[in-house]
Amino acid sequence: MTAQQAQKVLITAGAGGIGRAMAAAFAATGARVHVCDLDAKALDGLRAQMPGTTASVADMDPAAWDAVLRVNLTGTFTVTQFAIPHLKQSSAASIVVMSSLAGRFGYPNRSPYSTTKWGLIGFTKTLSRELGEFGIRVNAILPGAVDGARLQQVFQGRAAASGRTVAEEQAAALANQSIKRFVDPADIAALAVFLASDAGRSISGQLLPIDGDSQSAA
Repeated sequence: MTAQQAQKVLITAGAGGIGRAMAAAFAATGARVHVCDLDAKALDGLRAQMPGTTASVADMDPAAWDAVLRVNLTGTFTVTQFAIPHLKQSSAASIVVMSSLAGRFGYPNRSPYSTTKWGLIGFTKTLSRELGEFGIRVNAILPGAVDGARLQQVFQGRAAASGRTVAEEQAAALANQSIKRFVDPADIAALAVFLASDAGRSISGQLLPIDGDSQSAA
């Protein structure tokens, strides 16, 4: 059995979307994959619903702000804190934090989401400094717009609000990207597998955008 086949992987929010693609990608390498998710039905194959509230800072409901921070920031902190003692026992431990394109740019009307994704950048950088002496690598992936049903729902909502067609909204979203296609979840999963593999053993504290060279989060 190779080191890669013996790898143990924990994926949070792994029942749908990017998380589900990551679970499949790591499983394909022979890793032992463990998935957790807040949505029990999603763990049985349904797509998990991610928290998000769309409103300007002036109109933001403080309770909605707190809810997003609890899941995206405090949730990541809590899981990581519990994992660290176990990771210290490994000779090839790696943490991959899921940030976002919104962790590089401002995101109008999505201040809680953007704030948490920027916060995860600081969390990643800090963890890499704290855990490096134990040989634990920590990196962040920053996906752009990810292709799938959820993204299509976003375009449908934008089209209904703007009076434009879904196709026009898609074109507008791609206008700020050098590569004119949305991100395949499988590509994000492949990047995570690479970072956690022996090939990534010298990579830590890095922020890796995978977004078609997007110039903004709008």
